[in-house]
Amino acid sequence: MADMPGYSARKSAQAAAFFAKMQGGAINILKLIKLLYLSDRESLQRYDMPILWDKFVAMPQGPVDSLTLNYVNGFVRDSDGWAEYVTDRKNHKIGLVRHDLVEDDLDELSDAEIGIFHDVWQKFGSMDQFELVDYTHKHCPEWEDPHGSSNPIPYDRVLKFLGKPNANEVAEEIESLRSLSESLAHAR
Repeated sequence: MADMPGYSARKSAQAAAFFAKMQGGAINILKLIKLLYLSDRESLQRYDMPILWDKFVAMPQGPVDSLTLNYVNGFVRDSDGWAEYVTDRKNHKIGLVRHDLVEDDLDELSDAEIGIFHDVWQKFGSMDQFELVDYTHKHCPEWEDPHGSSNPIPYDRVLKFLGKPNANEVAEEIESLRSLSESLAHAR
């Protein structure tokens, strides 16, 4: 499975490891996926750019970062750094590979991105996975119930619901940066 241009499994693994560390070493996967989506959404609000450059999808339990969910669920084996940071899924959780992990080990993440993760954890970390599902259903209007299936959530839709007056232009810029990333990857 090819990653989406701009998406990095290693960076997503570091983001997952951050939240697993905050949860005490292991985190429920549904809770993790909600926290990652809310972090990307917050980054779009603050900086007009996502953190993970993932593909957003509406699923029955709310919006998700789809490629990262595939890694979490073990659907992707060509890990590209994923297994360096988090364990395989077990009992609805993933955990840290290294329990002595510190923020300086998260070299794919900027200080601003880690700051967003801290803010999201402060706001939502005490919620369980089902409270987060309810929260995203009620407070992320870009999500529409896919009735047992899944539907893409385009970036411009998220940006519009965040109140960005230039949502289409920002979404086009994100896609342009993705195209550039893909071109550079093929040039290597």
